Amino acid sequence: MQKLNLQSIERVQDISPKSFKENYLKPQKPVIIEKGITHWPAYQKWNLDYMVEQAGDKVIPLYDDRPVRHDEGFNEPHARMKLNEYVDLLKNEPTKYRIFLWNILKEAPDLQNDFNYPNFGVKFLKTLPMLFFGGKDSYTFMHYDIDLANIFHFHFHGEKEVILFDQKQNDYLYKIPHSLIVREDIDFSNPDFEKWPALAEARGFKASLKHGEMLYMPEGYWHYMRYVTPGFSMSLRSIPRKPKNLAKAIYNIFIMRNYDNFMRKWKGQDWIDYKNREAKKRTELKLNTI
Repeated sequence: MQKLNLQSIERVQDISPKSFKENYLKPQKPVIIEKGITHWPAYQKWNLDYMVEQAGDKVIPLYDDRPVRHDEGFNEPHARMKLNEYVDLLKNEPTKYRIFLWNILKEAPDLQNDFNYPNFGVKFLKTLPMLFFGGKDSYTFMHYDIDLANIFHFHFHGEKEVILFDQKQNDYLYKIPHSLIVREDIDFSNPDFEKWPALAEARGFKASLKHGEMLYMPEGYWHYMRYVTPGFSMSLRSIPRKPKNLAKAIYNIFIMRNYDNFMRKWKGQDWIDYKNREAKKRTELKLNTI
């Protein structure tokens, strides 16, 4: 049975700032640090029940795996629910609903006392620590972040699987034009290579994250995440260091996003359907030139 060409992400127990900068930040190489936050209060305290204690009455935005629609805005939530109700749902039945980009400084500021910003030789965007929650077998579409940030992703409570690709793999991933995602009908946990043959040419990384482990994702890395068990993660981010990626981030935020939203309103579902056709057409054209 054919599988994606993925190598395991390198793992270290802990790491010095100098070693991280030289071996991973400068060469833009992903890594998992297994024991880097054992000194954080969050390492002992953060689980689903603790989150309910801290912010159970907060109404949070929820997302599922439905395809993008023309009448939905950029990152528009599919539902809303109080956090305590959502955690009950996670514990008692399978659900596709995920919490995506929940800013804990705004909603539950006391949680920031449970962690600090590591010394990794970068300047963190300290107003943007984000939490992500998911139920068993829920997943994110393969995507990369609009700001092409360096992402430091800390996982808590449970386990999830991760697949990463760098921007050099764009020609093989069926990237949607004017967007940050690939074709949403690709199952990256079990891809159909007859339908999506270019995926056989892609070279990426894989890992399984457990409680307290940190994944470093370099600038602009594509990422797909599937929750093996209910759990949550926190991402800290730093702006791109490479001028080319910073320019792309500015373009994405101020031009691409607004253009795409305008076209959705003007063309409706035809715009979404066109982009999906173009993703397949352009990728297969590239594949035929290999």
